[in-house]
Amino acid sequence: MKINKSLITIICVVLLDLIGVGILLPIIPILLTDPQSKFYLLSQKYTLREGYILLGILTGIYSLMQFFAAPILGQLSDRIGRKKVLVVSLLGTAGSYALFAIGIIFANLPLLFISRAIDGITGGNISVAQAVIADNSHPDDRSKNFALIGAAFGLGFILGPIIGSRFSDPSIVSWFNAATPFWFAGILSLLNVGLVVFFLKDTYIPKKVKVMEWFKPWKNFGKVFAREELRKLFVVEFLYYSGFSFFVTFLGVLLISHFQMSQSQIGNFFSILGVWIVFAQTITTRRLAKYFKERQLLRVSLLANSIAITLLLFSHRTFYLYLIVPFIAIFNGLSLSNLNGLVSKLAGSHEQGEVLGVNNSVRSVAESIPPILSGFVAAIFFATTPIFVGAGLIFIGAIIFIVNEKSRI
Repeated sequence: MKINKSLITIICVVLLDLIGVGILLPIIPILLTDPQSKFYLLSQKYTLREGYILLGILTGIYSLMQFFAAPILGQLSDRIGRKKVLVVSLLGTAGSYALFAIGIIFANLPLLFISRAIDGITGGNISVAQAVIADNSHPDDRSKNFALIGAAFGLGFILGPIIGSRFSDPSIVSWFNAATPFWFAGILSLLNVGLVVFFLKDTYIPKKVKVMEWFKPWKNFGKVFAREELRKLFVVEFLYYSGFSFFVTFLGVLLISHFQMSQSQIGNFFSILGVWIVFAQTITTRRLAKYFKERQLLRVSLLANSIAITLLLFSHRTFYLYLIVPFIAIFNGLSLSNLNGLVSKLAGSHEQGEVLGVNNSVRSVAESIPPILSGFVAAIFFATTPIFVGAGLIFIGAIIFIVNEKSRI
C-alpha cells in the first residue's frame, strides 16, 4: 500500500484514539488509588481497596461499550462506506473527552463513567480503520500494514502519557490540572474530523446497499465462530487480550505502590514503553514478516510475552523494570500485528469489515471484563495480583495456540 493522504489520515485517526488511552494511564490510577495525590477524587468514605474496584470498572466500561458498538460500526462501514462512520465516531470521542474533563473538575464519578461509555460506543472505529487498510492490502502484506496501527498504538503510548502527565502539572503552567489533557484531546479529535472530511477518500464503496441488521453482530458471532480456524484463533485472542488487560490496568498501580513513582515518572515510564512498541512495530515486526509467517511468529511471541510480564513482578529495582520493558513491547507488537493479520487473511475480501468487527468485539470483551475483575482481584489479594493473573492467561493462550498448530502438521 503506497503512502498517501488516506493512509496518513487513517493512521492519525488511530493515533488520536490511542493518545486518549495514553492520557488516561498516568492520571486514572492517581485519581482513584493514590490518596497522597492532590488529584485524588475519592472522599474519605472510600477505602483504597474500593478505589481498586472503581479503577477496574472505569477502565473496563470503555471496552464493554466497544464490544456492542464495534460490530455495528463495522457493518455500517460495509453498508455506507468508511468515511461517514469515522466522522460520527470522532465527534463522539471529542464529546466524551470534554465530559471527562468536566467530571474531573467537579469530582463527579458518574460523569467519568458516562464519558468512558460514550467513548467506547463511538471509539469502535478501530475496526473501520483496519478495514480501510485491509481494503488496500494484498493478503500477504496485511500483517505488515497492520503493524502501522501497532506503530500508532506505540506512538499513542509515547505522546499520551506525556500529555497526561505534563498537561496536568500546575508547576509547568499554573492553570494546568488533571482535566487539561482531556480538553486538549477533545480539540485534537475535532481537528481529526477535519482531516477525515477533507483528506480521506472512501476505500470501499459497496456495489449495492446492504440492509442494516441491528442484531446482526450477535449472528456474526455464531457465523464466524462456526468456522473452526477462526474460532480457535479467537479463543487465543481472547486469552491474550484478557491477560494483557489485567497487566495494563494495574501496571500504573504497581508503579505507584512498589516504586513510589510520581505522576510525571509514570508518564515517562509509559512513554518509554511506547518507544519500544513503535520500534517493535516499525522495525522488528515488518522485518520478521519478510522471513516468517504469522503462525511461526505467534508460536514464539505469545509464550515469550507471558514470561516477560512474569519477570516484571520480580523487579525490585527500577533498573530491572526498564530492562524488561523492551521485551514486553517487542513480543506484544509481534503478537498484536500477527493476530490481526491472521484473522484478516482468513476472512474473505467481501467481509473484512464484518469479521474485523467481530474480531474487535472479541478484543473488547477481553479488555472489558478482565479490568473489572482485576479491581476485585486486587481488592481481595494484592495490587500486583492482577499482573500475575494476566501473565498466566497469556501463557494458557500460547499453549493452546502451539497445541493447535501441532495438530495442523
